[in-house]
Amino acid sequence: MGTIIDGKAIAAGLKEALKAELAAYTLATGVKPGLTVVLCSDDPASQVYVANKVKTCRELGMNSALVQLPVGTTQEALVQVVRGLNADPAVHGILVQLPLYGHLHEMPVLLEIHPDKDVDGLHPMNAGRLWSGEDGLFPCTPLGCIELIRGTGVGLKGKHAVVVGRSNLVGKPIAGLLLKEHCTVTIAHSRTVDLPGLCRTADILVAAVGKVKMINASHVKPGAIVIDVGINRDANNKLCGDVDFEAVKDVAGFITPVPGGVGPMTIALLMRNTLAAAKRQAKA
Repeated sequence: MGTIIDGKAIAAGLKEALKAELAAYTLATGVKPGLTVVLCSDDPASQVYVANKVKTCRELGMNSALVQLPVGTTQEALVQVVRGLNADPAVHGILVQLPLYGHLHEMPVLLEIHPDKDVDGLHPMNAGRLWSGEDGLFPCTPLGCIELIRGTGVGLKGKHAVVVGRSNLVGKPIAGLLLKEHCTVTIAHSRTVDLPGLCRTADILVAAVGKVKMINASHVKPGAIVIDVGINRDANNKLCGDVDFEAVKDVAGFITPVPGGVGPMTIALLMRNTLAAAKRQAKA
């Protein structure tokens, strides 16, 4: 059986180190990094995510605030909220929780967030910085995946990584981050010809396609590192990933579970991005 990568433990270690780094930064500069989350949705899962983010900020010694907007909020009103946060020097990170109310459009809002306050890493300027090899704020889940892969102790340099999924939130940025780690990267998706055969060439396989247990043992090279980004519900309403964990765990060298793998890393990296954002703004 492959080694299970414990995302909870790795995230806890990251947060402990970050707590000390935040305290030292505040002591040295007098600046307490601050994250503001904008919730413009009545989605129950979003409300849970937002509460966890605000709580973690406070636990680590950062300022945090929640701006909750009612269902009748207009596109212009939401944009004005973001512009106000851009102008507030006490706000170092802005996160607009997605999805929005159904009548609102996401991209015009994301474009309004100042790139150096864009702790979700979704602004096109940060995407450009990633693919240009520059420093920037990059999406938290892909950053978490990189930390999990590093946690295996297996060097990334020269490894073949296959990313199944091409979303702006995970698939594309994780491919860019893996390239920065000197991997050879292939991006695959649901229309890839002979997807199992391609996946079996991967030393590192990242599943981020959003389909219940789509990746099975026939997709996995023996000994590969398998990172499951998916969060789905199976026919029994049980939380599961894009990887058939029970079938793959005996083939993979390392594998992340769902839950308890990638999920805990996302908030930890959001906190790290907020500190990075504060440092970027101090240099501006």
